[in-house]
Order: sequence, then structure tokens, then C-alpha cells
Amino acid sequence: MSTATRYTPIAIVLHWLLALAIVGAFGVGLYMTELPFSPARLKLYNWHKWAGVTILALSALRLLWRLTHRPPADAPMPAWQAKAAHAVHHLLYVLFFAVPLAGWAYSSAAGYPIVWFGVLPLPDFVPKDPGLADTFKLLHKLSAYGLALLVLAHVGGAIKHHFIDRDGLLARMGIGRA
Repeated sequence: MSTATRYTPIAIVLHWLLALAIVGAFGVGLYMTELPFSPARLKLYNWHKWAGVTILALSALRLLWRLTHRPPADAPMPAWQAKAAHAVHHLLYVLFFAVPLAGWAYSSAAGYPIVWFGVLPLPDFVPKDPGLADTFKLLHKLSAYGLALLVLAHVGGAIKHHFIDRDGLLARMGIGRA
């Protein structure tokens, strides 16, 4: 176990960048799907795709950093809470990759290429197939909602530690004093 009481500055920056990107992409995703077909909707779909690819890249960087840098030791808590926290963190990492990859697969299967920031064309990694597109669309939607629920559980746990346990857990991720 690590004796550090805080995450590294790079881990903290990656955490908050990823958090903002996920919340933003989720919000745009909800909003854009309700719009009528228009140039604004097409623009938002592109921004959403760019955010997804960025989330995928940030997730890879974050996972690489996490695998090469030990996190601080767990805060004192009952064993069941520690297991729940670890399960939520592992599922978050799975969905950090699954949600954007399902979106990319949906876009590929639907025949809509992704050109990251309008500059870098990304390869289609599934064939164009309307039935496959429907499957990946549903998978993308359900996994995004699952990610949103896990984010809420994560935030709820952090708030509980801060206001009820008062154990300084938020300081590990750069909020408040240790």
C-alpha cells in the first residue's frame, strides 16, 4: 500500500478532465437526440463524437498512469464500503472505454465517419450495417446511462465521506485540506 495521502497532480488533473468531459458529453448527448434534424444537431453530434474520442484517449492515459503510480491507501471504512468503492471504480474504468467504443462502433455501422476535431479521420472498425448500428446504438445508450449512474454513486460516496464521515477523502483528489 502507498503511504501517500493524495493522488499525484497528474492523476488529479486526469480525473477532473475526464469528469468534465463525461458530464459534458452526457449532457450534449441527451440534448442533441431531442433536436429536429438541423445543422445545429449535426454540429452537436460531431462535438459529441469528438468528446467521445477525447474521453477514450484520456481514459487510456488515466489507466496507464494508474497502473504505473500507486494511489493513496484507502481511507478507513468498513470492509463492505471499501469493496463497493473498488467495484464502482473498476466498473467506471470499464465504462470509460465501453461507452465511447460503442458510440464509435455505432457511428461506423451507421456509415457516419468520425473525423476528430475535423482533422483526423478515424477508421471504421465495424462494417456498415443498419442492424448492427441499432445494436451498438442501444449498447451506447444503455452503457452511457450506466456510466451516469456510477458517476452519481461515486459522487454520492465522496459527499458521504466529506459530510458524514468527515475523513478528508476529498482532499485526496485535490479538494480541501487533508
